[in-house]
Amino acid sequence: QVQLVESGGGLVQAGGSLRLSCVASGRTVSIWNMAWFRQAPGKGREFVATISRSGGVTWYSDSVKGRFTISNNNAKSTVYLQMNSLTPEDTAVYYCAARPVTANDYEYWGQGTQVTVSS
Repeated sequence: QVQLVESGGGLVQAGGSLRLSCVASGRTVSIWNMAWFRQAPGKGREFVATISRSGGVTWYSDSVKGRFTISNNNAKSTVYLQMNSLTPEDTAVYYCAARPVTANDYEYWGQGTQVTVSS
């Protein structure tokens, strides 16, 4: 089992920045890659970014490319999401997810952290 705990959400004005953190614990050696998703009010869950275990491979959704940066620190079992140039459309609950080596999908999820961007 893997446990994920997000932090760093909050209220920010449009154009501002936030950095989210996700700390993994438990069987972290079983993790293949990690990702951030988000869910805005009344909408479905949306993929934001993903990073390989080594940190060498990253991928972003078109809606955040160029503004958000995903990174990791394996020594701290932590994944980060640096969010710049935030807009009200980025308002959502942000979730951290982990995909085990043996799985084809993300099986572990955090509880989420709220990000609210005011105009």
